Amino acid sequence: MAASRTRLTVGLTMTAVALVALGVGIGTADAGTRAPWHSAKPSRTKPATTAPTTKASPSVAPGATSARPSATATKTPASPVASATATATVKPGSWTPPPANAVFDYQIGGVYTPPAGVTVVSRDSEAAPAAGLYNICYVNAFQAQPGAESWWTANHPELLLRDAAGKLVIDQDWDEVMLDFSTEAKRAALTGVVGGWMDRCATKGFQAVELDNLDSYTRSKGLLNQSQAIAYATSLATRAHARSLAVGQKNSAELSKANARKIGFDFAVAEECADYDECDAYTASYGDNVIVIEYSRAGFTKACSAFGSRLSIVLRDVDVTTPGNRSYVHEAC
Repeated sequence: MAASRTRLTVGLTMTAVALVALGVGIGTADAGTRAPWHSAKPSRTKPATTAPTTKASPSVAPGATSARPSATATKTPASPVASATATATVKPGSWTPPPANAVFDYQIGGVYTPPAGVTVVSRDSEAAPAAGLYNICYVNAFQAQPGAESWWTANHPELLLRDAAGKLVIDQDWDEVMLDFSTEAKRAALTGVVGGWMDRCATKGFQAVELDNLDSYTRSKGLLNQSQAIAYATSLATRAHARSLAVGQKNSAELSKANARKIGFDFAVAEECADYDECDAYTASYGDNVIVIEYSRAGFTKACSAFGSRLSIVLRDVDVTTPGNRSYVHEAC
């Protein structure tokens, strides 16, 4: 599935730039400070400050998969102290997945006022949640961001995946170094780092996280395997749930229902599942708690025809841009 697709390089500058500036990064092992992650690499445009029109132009670039969050300019590390956005009143250890069949917007490429009717939005971790909506925090949990290699090398070199010759293993499509979760000790250490990022999401007021690159083991040259990825994801889900965050499976349709339950995922964020005939794999595990993002008109039409009355389905431009950009597209069914 996703591993065989052509992955598109949408600019993940926000993350990269932020992380390059050392304080930006993923702060310390407890990750009190860090830069954004990636799932989509949208090209970075300045976030709009005015409300967008309800429907965008139908011109959608087909054939790409997985957008990644774009980045903003370099900034000083955010404090681990609570942000101005109030955290929702939730009993610690309890969480609620996003509502099924809600109108969704994918804003990992830049923040803007959600279109009318939107009730669920996903944003990069560096952004603030959208007031009054259900907010999902995008987290790149299995690979390092472009530009973040120096931070990891300086702070956690043992958590970067290396081959037998000692060379870093790179996801060539995204130019991202693989994180090494091959042992229990490394999974615990990574959970400390990434868990700190998720803690910040909770403090800001996000209600859920989506964990990207669960399938990184398929690109690891045989150095990682699915069992290790499942063990690491389980550790992350436990940490997120402790902070009252629901946890979303990002892509990886090959993950079985049994393993999804073992990890503790509460919902799925599935890119192009209609285009690749994978939506049934997600609904088998999560029922109607599936968010579908299509980047082609054909995929969107197909998804709406089959699942429009059940799932949250959105058509976005592949660079997940903001209103005002000529490529911007947002439609829901």
